[in-house]
Amino acid sequence: MPGVALRDLLYRAYERRLASAVGGSAEGPHHVGVILDGNRRWARQSGLAAHAGHRRGADKIIDFLGWCEDAGVRVVTLYLLSTDNLRRDPDEVAELLGIIEEAVLGLVGTGRWRVHPIGALHLLPQASARRLAAAAASTRDEGGLHVNVAIGYGGRQEIADAVRSLLHEGARAGRTLEDLADLVTVDSIAEHLYTKGQPDPDLVIRTSGEQRLSGFLLWQSAHSEFYFCEALWPDFRRLDLLRALRAYAARERRYGS
Repeated sequence: MPGVALRDLLYRAYERRLASAVGGSAEGPHHVGVILDGNRRWARQSGLAAHAGHRRGADKIIDFLGWCEDAGVRVVTLYLLSTDNLRRDPDEVAELLGIIEEAVLGLVGTGRWRVHPIGALHLLPQASARRLAAAAASTRDEGGLHVNVAIGYGGRQEIADAVRSLLHEGARAGRTLEDLADLVTVDSIAEHLYTKGQPDPDLVIRTSGEQRLSGFLLWQSAHSEFYFCEALWPDFRRLDLLRALRAYAARERRYGS
């Protein structure tokens, strides 16, 4: 239809203009975190079952990572499954985990990116945890985009796990209780997070119009910029990412000052 063709033409022209503007910015984000929200709502609005929304959302991930790669992003953290999600109906959780595992294997199959599961994997079914660990191991030597897949993830759980790991490490070294207390510092906790050794996220994007973190990267996002997008995740377009990058480039980062 002529109207549709004109709309597509205008869309592509606008996208090119945005890409040019973002590409000319001095400093883009190195690490982008994404809360992939809206899959269930998309399915409901489409008259489909929830799993159809999750599959549609999973299908979006490879495109999104390619867009990030083109924009010079080095690390992406995808919030795929929270610890709260694990409390849902067991059949729904099992179905969602299956979709997530397929998505992670799809990322591995591209041969382009290093995949790193983060979260309380011990809370997952043992078979799922093993498959995710094996997928990560198979991409250990990949040199492209570093992709954290947050599965069974909760920000409070991560901080608790980091402190517990730090204390266990000190106890194994024969430290006293007073010594252990002195070990608990901002830097030492950061060294025991799931994302240890990685830069904190510069930009956190949440889709679906919700404006909250839902426990995502609570420690790491202390100085992040946030961008809330109205699009549901399955409808997220390259244009939406470019808008987020444009908004990021326009901000003056103060790092808490």
